[in-house]
Amino acid sequence: MDLKNTAVLVTGGASGLGEASARYLASRGARVAILDIQRERAEILASELGGIAIHCDVTDSASATAAIAQARAAHGIARLLVNCAGGGAARRVVGKDGPMALEDFTKVINLNLVGTFNMIRLAAADMIASEPDAQGERGVILITTSVAAFEGQIGQAAYTAAKGGLASLTIQLAREFAQFGVRAMAIAPGIFETPLMDNASPELRKALNDAIPFPSRLGDPKEFAELIGHIAENRYLNGDVIRLDGAVRLAPR
Repeated sequence: MDLKNTAVLVTGGASGLGEASARYLASRGARVAILDIQRERAEILASELGGIAIHCDVTDSASATAAIAQARAAHGIARLLVNCAGGGAARRVVGKDGPMALEDFTKVINLNLVGTFNMIRLAAADMIASEPDAQGERGVILITTSVAAFEGQIGQAAYTAAKGGLASLTIQLAREFAQFGVRAMAIAPGIFETPLMDNASPELRKALNDAIPFPSRLGDPKEFAELIGHIAENRYLNGDVIRLDGAVRLAPR
């Protein structure tokens, strides 16, 4: 896939890994639509990048459908979907106050797993209906999972289950969409320098850095974005999950 003039959707694109992805893809000449619930932040970024900002709740079918339609009207059918919307909250399955509330589990599953699937089903339908390029490719779906999919930590049952589901979904999507020339890939980032780390103490930062074999530092969101660009351009990457983590393996807690 040639990124220049390619229509791209980035969910969760107003901050963190999504923002870095939007910036990188725009720098490569892509027409970027930033889909996020943070309307004002998305609009500021889109103005800077020459893209468009669209309010989108990935967990809501109507909101997602309207967002993709708006992006399509502005840029044409998106050939690349980058799923970065997500998040989680730490809860033990059984804590001091008893069992985890079921809604705490389902909320995280809904945002990370169901929300990502919601965007995939809609964007893929557009890709499949589009004309292929000279090599038969119609689009690329990029999923953001996590190293937590493989090393679930104590207190992260919901997040681990959601990200594990996304990791498992990747090969299924690649197989189902192969006949249409649509690829599916996932990135499993480790510990990255995102807004979640803004309030981390120096002691915590040092401990995190020390836990990462090499390079012993938090990941740079631009490194995540650069990998997205490579996946989009390398047509033989399909159906797999790439760990981007400096060889870290998460401890139990």
